[in-house]
Amino acid sequence: MQVTETLSSGLKREFKVVVAAQELDNELNKRLKELAGKANIKGFRPGKVPVPHLKRVYGKSVMAEVVQKQLDDASKKVLEERNLKPAYQPEVKLPEDQAEVERIFDGKGDLSYTMSLEVIPTFELKDTTGLTLARHVIDVTDAHIDEALARLAGQYKDWQAKDGKAKKGDRITMSFTGKIDGQAFDGGTAENVPLEIGSGQFIPGFEDQLEGAKAGDDLLVKVTFPESYGVATLAGKPAEFEVKVTGVEAPKETVIDDEFAKKLGLESLDKLKETVRDRMSQEFAQMTRLKLKRDVLDALDEAYSFELPEKLVDAEFNGIWNALDAEMKRSGKSFADENTTEEDARKEYRAIAERRVRLGLVLGTLGEREGVSVSEDELQRALVDRARQFPGQERKVFDYYRKNTNALLELRGPIFEQKVVDHIVSKAEVSEKKVTREELQALVQDEDEHEHDHDHHDHDHAHDHDDHARHDHDHHDHAHHDHDHAHVHDHAHHDHAHDHAHHDHAPHEHTPVRRTAPAKKGKRGE
Repeated sequence: MQVTETLSSGLKREFKVVVAAQELDNELNKRLKELAGKANIKGFRPGKVPVPHLKRVYGKSVMAEVVQKQLDDASKKVLEERNLKPAYQPEVKLPEDQAEVERIFDGKGDLSYTMSLEVIPTFELKDTTGLTLARHVIDVTDAHIDEALARLAGQYKDWQAKDGKAKKGDRITMSFTGKIDGQAFDGGTAENVPLEIGSGQFIPGFEDQLEGAKAGDDLLVKVTFPESYGVATLAGKPAEFEVKVTGVEAPKETVIDDEFAKKLGLESLDKLKETVRDRMSQEFAQMTRLKLKRDVLDALDEAYSFELPEKLVDAEFNGIWNALDAEMKRSGKSFADENTTEEDARKEYRAIAERRVRLGLVLGTLGEREGVSVSEDELQRALVDRARQFPGQERKVFDYYRKNTNALLELRGPIFEQKVVDHIVSKAEVSEKKVTREELQALVQDEDEHEHDHDHHDHDHAHDHDDHARHDHDHHDHAHHDHDHAHVHDHAHHDHAHDHAHHDHAPHEHTPVRRTAPAKKGKRGE
């Protein structure tokens, strides 16, 4: 094998590799001899098939195996001899001339190809021992508990039949048929559907027209589907719904007592309050960890500046941009709607991609030096937690991750990253700072309050997604936690020759699928 380095510029390397035809032929004959001892071909005794005959019959197919093995072995040897750590799977470019390819497979031509890659950048790790951090802490107060109980009471209302007209806050039961241009459309018909007027469950304008309705009324509700509606065939279309109101109910006053707690599956109000307090403590602790982690990442981002593998940045950017583009198309948003341009948005998200890759390399290298590892037990717990997010489909989730190495890497990455951050925090000077929930929410710049305080919200709004009278709640613009992860390259546990672009841990955690516009300007926490 002859190897010639044809490019060495920054992190980029390129090599021309030539494997002589004689080497290929030797490997081919070696492989054919192995097959001769096992082959069972009509006209020959088992294991007695002549090698020349095998070569005539199976020569090209076996040569294909030989060539593939030579590519793998030669490429690995090039990296090992030069102590190169590729940032992703090296790219191999084979001959395109058909005649040349035929000569190789006929055993008459050398195998000549180019191998290109970018290497993991080398940089000096900085001492984080003197890092000064603040742990923002929220105390759970009685007022927090009362607020949470009030929300629960609002979500678990009891109803009683009402004579007379429905008003905002009342619940009606109805059947309806939706039509566009006089024709009923798929998903536009439902029977005995309960709806709290003013809840915002249905498309804009629908619920307003139900105010004043009485049991037994027949209504014609006229609405226009939003331009951003998720079903393209309905988006922007005017529709009419023939509605039959079968019942009107008013909410009963909810008394928060032991009986209310039992309704929620707990034995007493005290137990309910204890449960709520524990849950809010967990919520606040999660916010505290998020803020502390972001401060660590910000400090690292300010401390390091080095050349990045271009392909890794491209892969990171493309993942972000493709998710953003899909969301904007789905929501009907444009960059002009957000007072920006595509060019400016690309620059901003490119900077985010660069930051993620840089922080991933720093945390990965630091974790390797400090011996940080992810145990199988930790990985299994993460897999169980992920499966729990898909009730009824746990087995499918387990099977998916067990069969897909890259998917498991997506689970391992955030665990490894958090452990490295925890290691940094353990050596830093950390003070405690008491803050309010609102203050901490503003600091982390996300919508955790919405996500955590409304866990029952999704249950209340659970509905058939084919029911097109209902509002598509997925259009809420939940600020994404880009800041939370850095796509760590766990050098201590993975062969550098694999495709690091696959370290995009968990899509729902790392791409702005909820964002309909570029992030606000300011300190980049992504």
